[in-house]
Formats: sequence, structure tokens, C-alpha cells
Amino acid sequence: MEDVRIEGKRVSLRNVKETDLKCLWSLKYGEANPEWKKWDAPYFPLELVDFTMFIDKEMKMKAFDEKVGAYSELLLETDDQIIGSIVYYWEHEPSRWLEIGITIFEPTYWNGGYGTEALILYMGYLFENIEIERVGLTTWSGNPRMMAVAEKVGMQIEGRMRKCRYYDGIYYDSVRMGIIRDEWESLKKG
Repeated sequence: MEDVRIEGKRVSLRNVKETDLKCLWSLKYGEANPEWKKWDAPYFPLELVDFTMFIDKEMKMKAFDEKVGAYSELLLETDDQIIGSIVYYWEHEPSRWLEIGITIFEPTYWNGGYGTEALILYMGYLFENIEIERVGLTTWSGNPRMMAVAEKVGMQIEGRMRKCRYYDGIYYDSVRMGIIRDEWESLKKG
């Protein structure tokens, strides 16, 4: 397996290295109530993980999946600074139902096009390296920025489970979005 680095104009994606782990742990678990968690499924509590447990978990995620042919997690970088991560996971691997998730930890980099570019780069990487027909993303109606970014990169709302996410005294919808390979190919040509 070789290292992966995908260059964009604003952001680069690359595989996690052992030297990144302390920084990544600090971004994810360095504070009890980080700002990013208010948007990233806040109805699930952030379980603080000590550094040793984090290393074990991260070493499994950062590995290149020989069977699939891709890394399941890549870091988002700008100016050689880690600002987030993007992952894929199997909703149901036998039927090749793949979902992605993205987190930009630093609010400074929200609304600057970094997430949009990262999603485009990562979806291209996945469609080029994994035999899949669809890339999905699940979010919640309390995160309109994520829904807007997903639409901007060509995803469509495929399902909405109404008022099934309860957070801070309010019910929100769970929103499933996705793009199929043919749609992706058409966007690339256009």
C-alpha cells in the first residue's frame, strides 16, 4: 500500500500517519464540548477517549483496506495543518452500501469551501477505487450547512425520517442523501 495524497485548491486529503495521531486526538477529544460536535450528530454524546484507546481505534481505521482498495479515513489539510477528517463506512458491505462522513474540527474553516472540495475529492477517490454504485451521506435537519454542501456536490435527498432526532428540546429529521455513479460521471463531464 502506498500513501495517498489528493490535492485540491483549498484542501488536500491524505492518509493518516502515526505522527498525526496526537494532533488528531487533540482535535477530536481535546475539549469536553467542542464546537464541531454541536453540528456533528450532537444527539449522540461525545465519548471522550484517552490517547491509548484512541491509538488502537485509529490504527484500525487508518489502515489501507486491501479487500476494498482504499483508505477508510483521510485527513483534510490546508497549509500543512490538519483541519478535519473524512471517512467511509459500510452501512451494508455485502450489498456495497457505502456511506461517508466529514468533520471539519476548526470553525475557522467552516463556510470557506473546504468541506465542499473535500467531499468532491473523496467521492472521486471512492468511485475510482471501490466497486460501488452509490455514495451516501446521512445528516440531520439541524445541520443545514451539511445538507447544502451535499447538494452542492451533486447529492440528492433520498430519504427523510421525520422528527426522529431529539436534541436540546427540539425534534429534527434524519436526512439521507446520496449520489450514484452515473450522476457523478455526468457531473465530472459537465
